[in-house]
Amino acid sequence: MSEPVTGEAVVLDLRLARPATRALALGIDLLLEVLLFGLLMIPVALVTGDDASESLVAGLIIACAVLTFVGYTTTVETLTRGKSVGKYALGLRVVRDDGGPVRFRHAFVRALCGVFVDFFVTSGCVGFLTAMLSPGGKRVGDMLAGTLVLRDRAPAAPSAVPEPPPGLEAWSARLELSTLPDQLALSARSFLGRYHELTPAAREELGGQLAASVARYVAPAPPAGLPPWAYLAAVLAERRRRAFGEQPHPQQPYAQQPYAPQPYAPQPAAPSAEEPPATGGFTPPR
Repeated sequence: MSEPVTGEAVVLDLRLARPATRALALGIDLLLEVLLFGLLMIPVALVTGDDASESLVAGLIIACAVLTFVGYTTTVETLTRGKSVGKYALGLRVVRDDGGPVRFRHAFVRALCGVFVDFFVTSGCVGFLTAMLSPGGKRVGDMLAGTLVLRDRAPAAPSAVPEPPPGLEAWSARLELSTLPDQLALSARSFLGRYHELTPAAREELGGQLAASVARYVAPAPPAGLPPWAYLAAVLAERRRRAFGEQPHPQQPYAQQPYAPQPYAPQPAAPSAEEPPATGGFTPPR
């Protein structure tokens, strides 16, 4: 299985949930679902009585079962972005293959396959075997939905990527990022991760090239004088914020001064008859 990449173009170091932990979380969820199913059957028994037809009773039982084992699971995982009661208790979360939060269709496919393929109809044999044999510990529902079950409480590894300077919040919130290729974002993320290891000349050259490439796919243009490293960091931070639904930081005025450990200083360009020489930062393509 190829390594997933987040919206910030970070290759994920996945901490997959262990089969025993997933089985325990499933047991907790099943216990709650059986209790809910029993509660739903009480009014069914009171309404139908002894004179109801067998087809009516069977239809109501099936409806209650689908509502409980498919509807309840789908609703909970959609609203909590991948958590159920059992997963919450054991520190697990369902995510997409790219590390993003699951949505309704992912939760619905997982719940539907859990009933008819992985657990109920096959007594758990299919789900257990596919989770043990497949890369990433996926059961059939995960394969069809494109999801993974991860340990949510694992400590995150520290990042060496420079943070974007303050004061860019208003500009970042207006960025159009839908056409930015994942591979280009990954290259920018790799550059920022090695920023402190590069020589000033390499930082200037690579940063300028990557910033100009990213600017072809991102609008609007950055503030005047923004260094390439800061432009890339701001674009990737906003991409990550949107992918995970985070709230933007409070807006602060942007001060046009370098924030990097090594200020970005482009080499002076020869004066042109058409355009004045650049005063700092990089010039987006036109």
